[in-house]
Amino acid sequence: MFSIGELSKRTKVKVPTIRYYEEMGLLAEAERTVGNQRRYDKAGLERLGFIRHARDLGFSIEAISSLIELQGHPDRSCEAATNITTSQLVDVRAKIKRLKALEKELVRISKGCDGHGVSEDCYVLASLADHGLCDREHTRGA
Repeated sequence: MFSIGELSKRTKVKVPTIRYYEEMGLLAEAERTVGNQRRYDKAGLERLGFIRHARDLGFSIEAISSLIELQGHPDRSCEAATNITTSQLVDVRAKIKRLKALEKELVRISKGCDGHGVSEDCYVLASLADHGLCDREHTRGA
């Protein structure tokens, strides 16, 4: 059996996050000692490792919940897991595309200023103040 602190050290998941996952139902509620301390078994350790790995890959809490639910029914088709993963891949690729566009724009803006002038004439500051000086749209939602 593992205390919440031991579970945290082994999985590198912070204690408040472990409690949150428990509250969300991703992690089974821990057994309690007479002193009301949480105690997790090997299955809890493995589940938390699963959750952490899925979070590291960017899966949402809802997606992880669905994957855990599917994991609990080994006789079901894995189509849902594949669909969830494919959806995550589409999202990641869209983020990469957006980040590459942001990188290109930041490179362009930074090259517009050699850093030796005065702030009044700084192209970087002017670009940040006037979105019209940008080459393309790059708002947070885009």
